[in-house]
Amino acid sequence: MTQRVGTSLGLALILVLAAGCTEDEPPEAAATTGPPPAASAPAPAPSSASPGPKGPPDLGAQPREMATDLEVPWGLTFLPDGSAFVAERETARVRHVPANGGETREVYEIPGVEPGGEGGLLGLAVSPDFATDRWLYAYFTAADDNRIVRVRVRADNRGVDGDPEEIFTGIAKANIHNGGRIAFGPDGLLYVGTGDANVKPRSQDPRSPNGKILRLTPEGDAAPGNPTEGSPVFSLGHRNVQGLAWDADGKLWATEFGQNRLDEVNQIEPGRNYGWPDVEGEGDTADGKYTNPKVTWGTAEASPSGMAIAGDTIYVAALRGERIWTVPLDGQDTGEPKAEFGGEYGRIRTVAIAPDGALWLTTSNTDGRGDVRDGDDRILRFPAA
Repeated sequence: MTQRVGTSLGLALILVLAAGCTEDEPPEAAATTGPPPAASAPAPAPSSASPGPKGPPDLGAQPREMATDLEVPWGLTFLPDGSAFVAERETARVRHVPANGGETREVYEIPGVEPGGEGGLLGLAVSPDFATDRWLYAYFTAADDNRIVRVRVRADNRGVDGDPEEIFTGIAKANIHNGGRIAFGPDGLLYVGTGDANVKPRSQDPRSPNGKILRLTPEGDAAPGNPTEGSPVFSLGHRNVQGLAWDADGKLWATEFGQNRLDEVNQIEPGRNYGWPDVEGEGDTADGKYTNPKVTWGTAEASPSGMAIAGDTIYVAALRGERIWTVPLDGQDTGEPKAEFGGEYGRIRTVAIAPDGALWLTTSNTDGRGDVRDGDDRILRFPAA
């Protein structure tokens, strides 16, 4: 099998099963030195998508249960009709959630998924042209690596046509730090958040797809206009990226799991180096080599996974922190974060803005690290104001 990791990338896969930092309780870090950052590239153009919602999500409203009794829901992606696909990390099942709630149905069980630790079936994304091409993309942990595949979903969302097509392989796996979030940007390209798979130097190695945000064509090739021609790497120096979202100006933002001290929200610029493992949180930029985060929290307050942006607010799902953080956004500036819910729903893995402007969240209490409540895991919907 040919590994598609960029025109000039040749990566030896390393399976790391040693103990180390989890999404909750990290050990001590060791600094390493990496190569200089890649050259800059143009940022994605703003989206010309449909008009936004009437108002921001109303987090004070009574939420509606859209789905219950899920097994470690992870990826969540919306269809044009407002319904959604959700990935179950441990079972490798993709389920369809109707736009108005109700019974979920299994769409497909992704073959080749080997769950373990933080690995399994992770991110999902539908093609920007899903209404016509029916492509569903999935990021998952396989026997030897993390990889991305796509498969065509039938029009009734009950099954698929054909076998999954591998579009990107060779992202090193481990029990921890597998990254996994995928999303199509306003430029129609596929963005991928990866982790360092518990080997820190990978994050500073431009030849490795680990500890990066990747930018790919829908076919899985390195996107035109990337910082280094022929390379899928869009930004580097990341520890474990599980949240990607774009603001109204088309700027990319991402969440970052810290180790001992600080979790992060970063504004992502092409070719920038975000410092891991040399810097955790805000620190010495080494004369501009590293880019500081826009927001930080203590690791007990967050462990940030999914993120979403609606209007002038960033929403960040917190696992260990068991809350949603809302962050005011004014162009490139961020305001004081505010905690919502404070343990009310337990661990929160994913937040996403639906086509109607509502905010959907998924809990992650059945992953072995949370206190399971009746109905867990679930998807909750907060309407637009």
